[in-house]
Amino acid sequence: MVFRTKLPDTASVANSQGDGRLISPSAERNSTPIVNLVKRIAPETGEALEIASGTGQHIVQLALSLPNLSWLPSEVEENRLKSITAWIKNENLLNIKPPLYLDATETGWSKTVIKSDFILLVNLLHLISLNETETLFDELSKALKKTGIALVYGPFMRNGQLTSEGDKTFHNSLIQTDPDIGYKNDLDMLTFFSNSGLFCLETVEMPANNLAFVLKKDSLNKQLKED
Repeated sequence: MVFRTKLPDTASVANSQGDGRLISPSAERNSTPIVNLVKRIAPETGEALEIASGTGQHIVQLALSLPNLSWLPSEVEENRLKSITAWIKNENLLNIKPPLYLDATETGWSKTVIKSDFILLVNLLHLISLNETETLFDELSKALKKTGIALVYGPFMRNGQLTSEGDKTFHNSLIQTDPDIGYKNDLDMLTFFSNSGLFCLETVEMPANNLAFVLKKDSLNKQLKED
């Protein structure tokens, strides 16, 4: 996730294992449904990038479940880069590259990574601003191969409404610490995708009131980002 000094404690909870690895309770809970969805939609082979890999829990499970993809984790926080490295070492996986320092909210990051057949983004958009979200998807579109698939997962408003008490509490805690961040609206996301030359293949309801957007390059969109 992008580093911010203003985030509530509930935004990113991770506990040390004492061996360099961090464990996030939310990553522990959502790992299985995310991995199952990725197995359904991702290509069988190729280059896979995870943006904002967090503790590294997801990337090792994905690498175990999709061994023919070459996985590149990325992060912006030093302690989480160390945790990802520790998770990779602990699982002794050969299809994960060393984690890359990457701030996906900065213009130009797509030039620093190899073109990807699959890109995964989990639980970041509610922690960044609308302008940063726009930049992220412009760059993601450039980083994705013409035949590539992307998956975006996280908590979102539905038609401008927060639909659970937990979401209302969490969203309010976010905007109280930084009014520029907070839950994004599901319908607005479709506009972000389209403006960046991406097309939403499907929207998937996930556990704990989360949503997942399955994306591809939109070859008919006039604003398609050229390779």
